[in-house]
Amino acid sequence: MNNALDNTELPRSWVRSSYSNGAGGECVECAHVDDIVFVRDSKVGDALVTRMGAQAWLAFTHATGRG
Repeated sequence: MNNALDNTELPRSWVRSSYSNGAGGECVECAHVDDIVFVRDSKVGDALVTRMGAQAWLAFTHATGRG
């Protein structure tokens, strides 16, 4: 099974992490489409995109927010 996404399946609008310093450093970008959250590293753009369900994203952000 191939889970790779082609560019037609990727979101066009991304939101950059609030932890970004704006100087081109390490940044995470996210996009939300229906019940799927897409996450990518801004330095590699669409070359490597992770996708997960909205509930998995909420669990992930909750867990990382607690440290």
